[in-house]
Amino acid sequence: MNLPMLDLAGAVLAAYLLGAVPFGLLLSKLISGQDPRQHGSGNIGATNAMRAGGKLVGALTLLADIAKGALPVALAIIFKLPEAWIAAIAVATFVGHIFPVYLNFQGGKGVATMLGVMLPWQPLAALFGILIWITALKISHYVSLASILGALALPLLIACTNDSIPALLTGMLFASLVTIKHSSNIKRLIDGTESSTKSKQNVSS
Repeated sequence: MNLPMLDLAGAVLAAYLLGAVPFGLLLSKLISGQDPRQHGSGNIGATNAMRAGGKLVGALTLLADIAKGALPVALAIIFKLPEAWIAAIAVATFVGHIFPVYLNFQGGKGVATMLGVMLPWQPLAALFGILIWITALKISHYVSLASILGALALPLLIACTNDSIPALLTGMLFASLVTIKHSSNIKRLIDGTESSTKSKQNVSS
């Protein structure tokens, strides 16, 4: 579909604003009255939201963060936008989550939203990424390490399942930003102080 440039730019902005919605914070406060920024890692992602508000809050945050990533990209695909614009909308949604304007640009680490963005656009890469995440978590018991490995594998998975250059570049950007956002986790992994799922205190999200 050939949309005016202004409409396309508006779609990118709308994707950013949706991605920036801090569902972890909103759901935690609504259901449990807790602020995840005052618990654990201080992050608004699903893992820390669960720590602050319980398993229901964590599960709902995970689903909401995936959904807000999937929705704008799915709409872009349905309306048959050029793939470069699909990539722009995907990036805007993801960047909105990790740098939300509503929270002074202090957001989550992007793993769930990255998955949501990729599911409708690069479903095979996304599904293989989930398998890598599950396998890495089962072996290492570190959510953070599983998340980093899943993100780093994404560009390779896209290259193996699709010949889309915009998707590959997007995957490379996502892998870089997720890794950067996990820099504190990487330091703790190196120091041997990162909490694992065995201790039920992992602070990846």
